[in-house]
Amino acid sequence: MILGIGKETAILLYAGLSGVVVFLSYQILYLFRRLIKHHTVVIGMEDLFYWITVSVYLFRQMYRAIYGNVRWFFAVGVVLGCLLAWGGKKLSKKIWKKCQKKLEKRKKKR
Repeated sequence: MILGIGKETAILLYAGLSGVVVFLSYQILYLFRRLIKHHTVVIGMEDLFYWITVSVYLFRQMYRAIYGNVRWFFAVGVVLGCLLAWGGKKLSKKIWKKCQKKLEKRKKKR
């Protein structure tokens, strides 16, 4: 089946959103680990469960979007979505640190 460029673009965006979901779900798992200390074995089991779940999720998304056909732009979309979310996280950290510095300066002036 040959898809048009519009359909491929829509699938790429859908895959990008899937990549963002994958990244954010791992960040939630990471936050959970930071809040509650885990043994190395438990971390390994959590990672195994996470990646199995992500595999099922991505297969489901791929099946929904392109009927299970492996298309390069779906994989590229997932990777781009993860990179976009990672960049957003880095940018938000920078902004947060700048805001903290400005608030500390204002506090010292008073």
